[in-house]
Amino acid sequence: MLKSRVITAAILLALLLAALFALPPAAWAALIVAMVMQGTVEWSRLSGLSGRKANVYWGLTLLLMPGLLWMDAGATGAQQLYLHLAVYAVAALLWLILVPTWLMAGWKVTNPYLMALTGWAVLVPTGMAMLDLREAAPSPWILLFVMGLVWMADIAAYFTGRRFGKNKLAPSISPGKTWEGVAGALLGVSVYVVLVWSFSPYFAHREVLPILLLAAWWWTGLAVIGDLFESAVKRQAGVKDSGALLPGHGGLLDRIDALTSTLPLAAMAMLLQRLA
Repeated sequence: MLKSRVITAAILLALLLAALFALPPAAWAALIVAMVMQGTVEWSRLSGLSGRKANVYWGLTLLLMPGLLWMDAGATGAQQLYLHLAVYAVAALLWLILVPTWLMAGWKVTNPYLMALTGWAVLVPTGMAMLDLREAAPSPWILLFVMGLVWMADIAAYFTGRRFGKNKLAPSISPGKTWEGVAGALLGVSVYVVLVWSFSPYFAHREVLPILLLAAWWWTGLAVIGDLFESAVKRQAGVKDSGALLPGHGGLLDRIDALTSTLPLAAMAMLLQRLA
């Protein structure tokens, strides 16, 4: 199992890096739309949508994402900024208020239409963030840095939890996750941030490091929430994985769960900084 996970992860990383640095903006946008569509297919199953209802959901998503990109292309700079902030505000409401309440209260949302709307709030801002963060200077290193932080948290939590995990984080949602794994994730991202900062142009500005570390710890918390939320949705749907697209990993949602809660808020923070 671990061997297939590592092989799949290595192949995905190589493909992602090639796409991230080599694809022109239009091709990258098409790839992101395809990613959102695959996520929608998997989410529809978790939501209990099937047959005609699932087809309608997929079709509306296929209109929604290109529609947003079309509106974006025809807007002024200020209009683009506020459009994107509106999309990220939905994600902020979801991940900072609704999902923590959802998890703590143990809600069981069985209405497939409400779950479908939740899927859009999860996936559409993630797709938009992958476009915005790739375009940010120094392109596309910002996106790679944030994704790398989430991957480091995931890897560190996995191995630390397996070696030292005793105290369950949320046993009713995901029995395999432990507080020791969370501590390992915080340590892993701290090392990651220090290494990246050491080789960055900001190395001479030591006052930047504490800010980066605090932001990294906060983003780690968001990643844990995203991971737990997808686990709760899968448990409610009665499945182990969201799909079987990726050997050793399950579906696309199983691979990007922590990114859905972190990338939109990272992009939102970047845009708010421009307004300041």
